[in-house]
Amino acid sequence: MTVEHKQGIYAKYIKRCFGFLCSLLFLILFCWLYAILAILVKTKLGSPVLFKQERPGKNEKIFKLYKFRTMTDERDENGNLLSDEVRLTKFGSFLRSTSLDELPELINILKGDMAFVGPRPLLVSYLPYYTEEEQLRHTVRPGLTGWAQVNGRNFIGWDNRLKKDVEYSRKVSFLFDVKILFMTFVQVVKRDNISVDTHVVEPNFAEERKQKMERLKKVDVV
Repeated sequence: MTVEHKQGIYAKYIKRCFGFLCSLLFLILFCWLYAILAILVKTKLGSPVLFKQERPGKNEKIFKLYKFRTMTDERDENGNLLSDEVRLTKFGSFLRSTSLDELPELINILKGDMAFVGPRPLLVSYLPYYTEEEQLRHTVRPGLTGWAQVNGRNFIGWDNRLKKDVEYSRKVSFLFDVKILFMTFVQVVKRDNISVDTHVVEPNFAEERKQKMERLKKVDVV
């Protein structure tokens, strides 16, 4: 259960309306782009075109995250999926490096699962490993981009990433969101802080967090 946190008028009312209208407009204007990408994904990577995975949203409510798939379903002689490195094709790497694979998340924004700006939605299995303060990241809707993403994305440690998420959750404002969106645009154009290496992207969250929890328990005992 997430801790309570008071939100301002923008975060509570205006931001959701803004996200709904902008995502709807984008989906209408660029439906041709979605169609092209869907055809390319279907041709080069196979079906299903969309990758779906459960993620925790605001107040830890579980929703299905949508992305364009970036890996094939290649398997070994025993029917087991091959490693991510083998299944991630050049086309899949291109989708990731340009963030085009994340365009279907606008459907999540339209539905109200997400916002344009907010902490990135992580895995459901990570929920037991947040400190009470870090749970503040779930008092706002997760975002397509966020404060942690424009400050190192996956190249900073988990403590720093979660610290940035909490910082954003405490300081949500229109100008802050505009700043993050602008920084995101610059990074996407320059392709900064973007990794398509699956091992670089996600260090061992559970193990790192377990160690931190053990350290905190020792401090409490002392």
